[in-house]
Amino acid sequence: MFQKTFNEFFRLEAAGGILLLIAAALAIVMKNSMFGDAYSEFLSLPIQIRIGALDLDKPLFLWINDGLMAVFFFMIGMEVKREILVGELSNLDQVILPGMAGIGGMLVPALIYFLLNSDNPAALKGWAVPTATDIAFALGILALVGNTSTALKLFLMTLAIIDDLGAIIVIALFYSSNLSLGSLLVAFMAVTGLLFLKLKGVLRLTPYLLLGVVLWVAVLKSGVHATLAGVVLGLFIPLGDERHSPLDNLLHGLHPWVAFGVLPVFAFANAGVPVSADNLALLFSPVPMGIMLGLLVGKQIGVFGFAWVMIRTGVARLPSGSSMVQLYGVSLLCGVGFTMSLFIGGLAFEEGGSGYARPDRLGIIIGSLASGLVGFLILRSAGRNAAPKGGTG
Repeated sequence: MFQKTFNEFFRLEAAGGILLLIAAALAIVMKNSMFGDAYSEFLSLPIQIRIGALDLDKPLFLWINDGLMAVFFFMIGMEVKREILVGELSNLDQVILPGMAGIGGMLVPALIYFLLNSDNPAALKGWAVPTATDIAFALGILALVGNTSTALKLFLMTLAIIDDLGAIIVIALFYSSNLSLGSLLVAFMAVTGLLFLKLKGVLRLTPYLLLGVVLWVAVLKSGVHATLAGVVLGLFIPLGDERHSPLDNLLHGLHPWVAFGVLPVFAFANAGVPVSADNLALLFSPVPMGIMLGLLVGKQIGVFGFAWVMIRTGVARLPSGSSMVQLYGVSLLCGVGFTMSLFIGGLAFEEGGSGYARPDRLGIIIGSLASGLVGFLILRSAGRNAAPKGGTG
């Protein structure tokens, strides 16, 4: 059962990663073609929903980032819950290596970015941008390599989930502002309702989802980022048992929509960076340079360095059927921040103007592409030299 679920998850993430790349490339092409203005105007299209005193008026771009991405974070919340209760995060022995590697993969990139931008308080808002890992992109590249052990894939998947959990905490603590106590009270009441359903053992999804909509609107108006409502809702969806698991059923049904719909749409809306000589020159300024070095250099040092220490000291073991070279290659793949980095960058620089937003996105794209390419080449070379001893996914 586990192997079947894992293989399905891996195939979806791998195919989704390829579609993400296509969507991002299409956005860049459109932004730098005769359709560039139309692309920008389309994302600026105002969309308003008004019910009595409730007024939600945002451009399409923000409906995608605050609305569609809440669905993505909802899925993350469910995945984290499932992994903690019955999955990879339920076994301490299995979580030590990716857990410590994930911590290193957040600390070192943040430190590199901080060192390059410590003299600029506005730029320091982006310290968390290079700490993220895009699970869809990373698993997609690993799938293209082929000939890698299941244990190595599980290491990357678990590390990426831990990274997502770290990103959620970072967003909640550092990217909330202008808090509205009234909206927070409504959000608290919605969470109380979810807790009541959970304690009563309610397995029907409808009441959870209805309260989830209320929670999303309240959090959207509160000053806390609306995607966190998705995470909270995901944590309350009941796991059930082997005969009937609402959480597994919802994950199974939602996952293709997120992999092939939500994330590619997000990539298309956020990756449209104008490429010009002036813009490329900005790559050598501290913000994009900190992001690129954080993703390409910081991730591999943090992930591989912390994992190496755990293995050398005997605290954890190398994933079965893999080599240290393959582990290093996967550490490079963790530098593919793309979706989560773009998302955090949008939060960090939403008030910084285009002077920060554009170089920030270009730094993310180039740093992610470089990490993915080098990681792919190392893994491909290592796979040719030694066939894995473990199972293949």
